[in-house]
Amino acid sequence: MVKKKVEGVGEYHSAAGGWGALKAVADVVRSQLAVVDETRGLLTMNQPAGFDCPGCAWPDPKHTSSFEFCENGAKAVSWEATAKRTTPEFFAEHTVSELWKWHDHDLENHGRLTHPVAYDAASDKFVEVSWDDAMARIGAGLRALPDPNMAEFYTSGRCSNEAAFLYQLFVREYGTNNFPDCSNMCHEATSVGLPKSIGIGKGTVTLEDFDHADAVFCIGHNPGTNHPRMLNTLRACSKRGAAIVSINPLRERGLERFISPQHPSEILTGNATQLSSVYYQIKVGGDLAVLKGMMKAVVALDAESRAAGGPDVLDRAFIAEHTQGIDGLLADLDATSWESIEASSGLKRADIEHLGRIYANAKSVIINYGMGITQHRHGVANVQYIANLLLLRGNFGRPGAGISPLRGHSNVQGDRTVGITELPNDALLDGIKRVFGFDPPRAHGHDAVAAVKAIRDGRSKALVALGGNLAVAMPDPEVTYPAMRSLDLVVHIATKLNRSHLLIAKESIILPCLGRTEIDIQAGGKQLVTVEDSMSMVHGSRGGLKPASEHLRSEARIVADMAIATLPDTKVDWLDYVADYNKIRDAIEGVFPAFKDYNERIKKPGGFRLRNAASEREWLTESGKAQFLVLPGVYEDGSDQHALTLTTLRSHDQYNTTIYGMNDRYRGITGRRDIVFVNAEDLASRGLAHGDVIDVVLDGKSGVERAMRGFTAVEYDIPKGSIAAYYPEANVLVALEEHDARSGTPAYKSVPVKISAAA
Repeated sequence: MVKKKVEGVGEYHSAAGGWGALKAVADVVRSQLAVVDETRGLLTMNQPAGFDCPGCAWPDPKHTSSFEFCENGAKAVSWEATAKRTTPEFFAEHTVSELWKWHDHDLENHGRLTHPVAYDAASDKFVEVSWDDAMARIGAGLRALPDPNMAEFYTSGRCSNEAAFLYQLFVREYGTNNFPDCSNMCHEATSVGLPKSIGIGKGTVTLEDFDHADAVFCIGHNPGTNHPRMLNTLRACSKRGAAIVSINPLRERGLERFISPQHPSEILTGNATQLSSVYYQIKVGGDLAVLKGMMKAVVALDAESRAAGGPDVLDRAFIAEHTQGIDGLLADLDATSWESIEASSGLKRADIEHLGRIYANAKSVIINYGMGITQHRHGVANVQYIANLLLLRGNFGRPGAGISPLRGHSNVQGDRTVGITELPNDALLDGIKRVFGFDPPRAHGHDAVAAVKAIRDGRSKALVALGGNLAVAMPDPEVTYPAMRSLDLVVHIATKLNRSHLLIAKESIILPCLGRTEIDIQAGGKQLVTVEDSMSMVHGSRGGLKPASEHLRSEARIVADMAIATLPDTKVDWLDYVADYNKIRDAIEGVFPAFKDYNERIKKPGGFRLRNAASEREWLTESGKAQFLVLPGVYEDGSDQHALTLTTLRSHDQYNTTIYGMNDRYRGITGRRDIVFVNAEDLASRGLAHGDVIDVVLDGKSGVERAMRGFTAVEYDIPKGSIAAYYPEANVLVALEEHDARSGTPAYKSVPVKISAAA
């Protein structure tokens, strides 16, 4: 049967990249009205003397090309380096009530914030204030709280190491460890799960390891949209014959084939590189089952080979010397039936055994994963089972092997490294006391979910947000939005207006800051900041564009100003640190010995790699060995399978909560986001068809109705029982209480729902 035509819904037949990517770059630069400046800026992005891309955290190659950027990196830069401005005159023309009705895209697309502003209740508008006035209000508001633990301090992953370090220093001298962070919503399962497995909460591979891998597994991520520069790495792997194996509910074009815009011959001929040699589509929430099935297959292959007098498939020498817990894992695998694995994963046993053979036959394996693994109720277990699979064959600590969590924002990992954590260890706190002379608080603080719950319950009354769009990023807006409006003080440090800024507290202040692309001049001259990528490489970033306004201040300067205004008896010489960021880096080195010779090593083009003990087969666990860790069963989202499980996803014109445009090119969607992707059989069995307007309702037990109404059903190649919708629109279906118990990561990728014709 021919599908009916639906406005804005089509098919995309081309490869990822190619002319489409080049056209998209040109269109987005043109749309921001600053072609000359932005084009100059793009040429220095990810170059040794330039700035680090404010988008994803994929590492830069040692030998950077002339054009070391991707389509979505170009969007991120153009979005920041735009000629459009959001001025005091703009705020004078629009009430907050009016702005609330604007689409999120339009709020940010109006341009860069230029002046500090504060909310005026009488006019329902933001009005310009001086920096001194803003800081006085902030300091007074924070000092007025009876307990420092009644304030929450949020951090976005775009913040530099230097600003993040000063921020955590200020907050700890203020007296709390409440650090809700963007990592809480994406890769916290990695930060919590991997230290128990291998002793470090980071990936263990370098970019060069991809040159030596025999097989590269991609599980639960979409590089074409979320980290497009990875496509060049996958292309190189494919060209030299490495197996690329993709396991994902949707067939993402960025995992299938790619035309590199950096290779003219491919652009001119249209000859795409086939990326995935094997691609299996699993049910949403089927990852744990697939991982256990692969391990059952590997263990069976080992038994067969040994029975026939062949070599070991398991790396027994590695397991004996470097690990503990193998017997518990083997018992768990033996107790897990193939029937349950097939039911949960949506794959046949033969398919999973095929995956196991590919893994077993590859000498060196890298496993990449994204939020399709972490954003589940058992996201920590998912991460640990990936580690289990790698440990079985010793795929750590040698070329071409290891675990590769794909972080989102460009410095979300660096923020963690320099102290942005609600769970500080003694080494961090003792280092602060040693270097700065005050005793920081030792009680654990709030992560993102705990922070919103505290605000909801009236236990927290102030929020300072260093970047980001916290309220929109969080689940359950029906709970989160009213909670934010109940605060006494909200401070947002930002480059552009977003919806979180419009959730008005008793005192609401927006402070405009420099972007990554802009020149940062302090009392000591032009400044360099540093960031850490997904592979533990720390490198410099120096903006080269004129700031959007003479009234902007750097994030580091703003943090210092807040500290001075809030802490009358501070032991830190804030202005001295801000005058010369080298001094901040010296202080980071003083607290964290891993940053030894920081200022010298950062001068090296490409930066330096922080020591990663697990990549040297040193396991910083309690036992001193890597651990095989067990979760019984196969359901990563509870003990039962639902009729339909919804996963949230990003469009190609989107980065986290930032929506650059209304298209999702690789999925054939143009000019709209009110879409739900559904399997054809699931539609038909409910009397629905492609193009029908439907309601999606949470199939929960809380008694509170959560619904996404009036969305268009799109028949799509997705496994039966799985559906998908865009984030953050679908966050309305995610209850605040639905999260991984160990990491606090919201379960955005596992929402039990029902669908029906729109009421």
